[in-house]
Amino acid sequence: MDGPRVLVVDDEVDFVQTLLKRLKRKGADCEGVFSGAGALDALSRRSFDVVLLDMKLNKEDGNEVLGQIKALWPDVRVVVLTGHASASAGRVSLGSGAADYLIKPVDFESLFAKITGA
Repeated sequence: MDGPRVLVVDDEVDFVQTLLKRLKRKGADCEGVFSGAGALDALSRRSFDVVLLDMKLNKEDGNEVLGQIKALWPDVRVVVLTGHASASAGRVSLGSGAADYLIKPVDFESLFAKITGA
């Protein structure tokens, strides 16, 4: 079985690079981008099983990016990551189509279980 195809969207370069390394070690086929525009471009070029989307991108609102992703690719699973947790933000993300909402720092094994649906 091939590993999951994962797109990581976060403006923190070190976080993206570290997460990509760990995902690849687990057999994931993954790519990292640093903006919502980068995410839309990557999704237009190839399919992904899961998008890991940070809610606080540099100049973009993660919920707006989530809405754009779900409007264009309704079947892709989006797992929202945030370092700024609030119950209302979680409800908004889940109501906008996110499959899950996780608070940074994220336990990698728990995150990978969400990615694979385990």
